[in-house]
Amino acid sequence: MDSIRAFVNHRNGRHERPSSCPVPTGAKDFHMQNMDGPVLGMFGLYLAGMMLIGWLGWRATQSLSDYILGGRRLGAFVTALAAGASDMSGWLLMGLPGAIFLAGLSEAWIAIGLIVGAYLNWRWVAARLRLYSERCGNALTLPDYFANRFGAHAHLLRTVSAVVILVFFTLYAASGVVAGARLFETMFGLPYGTALWIGALCTMAYVFIGGFLAVSWTDTIQASLMFTALVLAPLMVMAALGGPTASVQAVALTHPGHMDWIGNLDTIAIVSLLAWGLGYFGQPHILVRFMAAESAGAMARARRIGMTWMVLCLAGAVAVGFFGSAYFAAHPDQAGGVAANAERVFIELALVLFSPWLAGMLLAAVLAAIMSTLSAQLLVCSSALTQDIYKNFVRRQASERELVWFGRATVLGVTLLAIALASDPNSRVLGMVSYAWAGFGAAFGPVVLLSLMWRRMTARGALAGMVVGAVTVLVWKQAGWFGLYEMVPGFVLATLAIVLTSLLDREPARAVVATFDEVQDRLQQARA
Repeated sequence: MDSIRAFVNHRNGRHERPSSCPVPTGAKDFHMQNMDGPVLGMFGLYLAGMMLIGWLGWRATQSLSDYILGGRRLGAFVTALAAGASDMSGWLLMGLPGAIFLAGLSEAWIAIGLIVGAYLNWRWVAARLRLYSERCGNALTLPDYFANRFGAHAHLLRTVSAVVILVFFTLYAASGVVAGARLFETMFGLPYGTALWIGALCTMAYVFIGGFLAVSWTDTIQASLMFTALVLAPLMVMAALGGPTASVQAVALTHPGHMDWIGNLDTIAIVSLLAWGLGYFGQPHILVRFMAAESAGAMARARRIGMTWMVLCLAGAVAVGFFGSAYFAAHPDQAGGVAANAERVFIELALVLFSPWLAGMLLAAVLAAIMSTLSAQLLVCSSALTQDIYKNFVRRQASERELVWFGRATVLGVTLLAIALASDPNSRVLGMVSYAWAGFGAAFGPVVLLSLMWRRMTARGALAGMVVGAVTVLVWKQAGWFGLYEMVPGFVLATLAIVLTSLLDREPARAVVATFDEVQDRLQQARA
């Protein structure tokens, strides 16, 4: 997928933020000729570490709650980094630096929108959802929460939301499989089919074995690796260019247009880029991290950790692309890789500026970014199939052991389906990623926000919001009206549908209102 089309196509206004931006197939770069040993060594150490964590997660998993939600015992640090790593995938180290490398600071609006959206998600949703999900029948998944929150139409709410998750996340996972395959394919010259299976099965293995605990612990390691890479890389580039001031001057001299925050963007394009932040309120793989925290009181510290990590990582990604453009302009003999594909700017800088073993560690960060998001997607799909479909509609009396093993089997099943969807290296499945981000944001975002903050909301209102949000995204995406990103109309119309339907509906049952008031009281106590 073209990285610039994926971020902002100014002519038709369609914006896509892929979960992982792949490196295209091609001959191995000449830098890799003497790097295979160190890179393979670091990749091997990284993968062995992930398998070890998966085994530790296996030993700590005793129930379905452990497998799906880690027993609600994640501390603030793990909650913060797990939420960040499951969100920021290969896009952070490849797509965003590549877009900045080509177009400059005008591509950074999406990062600003994401920072604002993530902060508001931590501020408005995190603690409330943690309390409410536990109070509502110890809900283990987002569909579980919706069904227990409203009481009425529980089966329909559970079914609709589970289907939305399965459809979108299966495609989302397939895109991550493609990205991982193309990383292995390009870095090591493997056939696409072989690379596909290696990347997918490595991720599936520790999810299958350790469940939520393994995914959260590995996300913490992966987030730390991504952070280290995005701090070291721009510092080394600036040092190579003569320091921060000299680096900025070099960009202004070689690419003066890169200094312009507006570029050729119009108002609608800027609004569309900023609107990516709205998606956070409805992303199941991020929201489930809030539900798994040890307490609502831990959210303030987790927010500070998570937002610091996110801001520094996004700033590092922007700096890699921004200063990388000046570096390769000054070293054209080293620019072959980025000339072929701008998304390789981080990879190429790692190869030319660092020692082989350190470069291998930085390149492992790209794999970590891809695997962290893919593992979260596999687990959310497994949770929806196990808790919301199998347990509630097929085997209500299933034992904890049976449910855990069914969950593991569904991880394998979803992985195989994702591999099948990704088997064609020219598959358009990556183009469906925008449906997932906008679809979840519009279908679930307003429902989550209003269910946590408005006591008058009803079950019919929630159903109306889900359907209107999802349908609007699908229709608007195809029509491309006004060049406006489909997240905006989807979110707005879903909110209106919830409010109008709820006001026209009968008031919620007293027990539902009483639970809402109880959660608000507990929230105040937790913040006191």
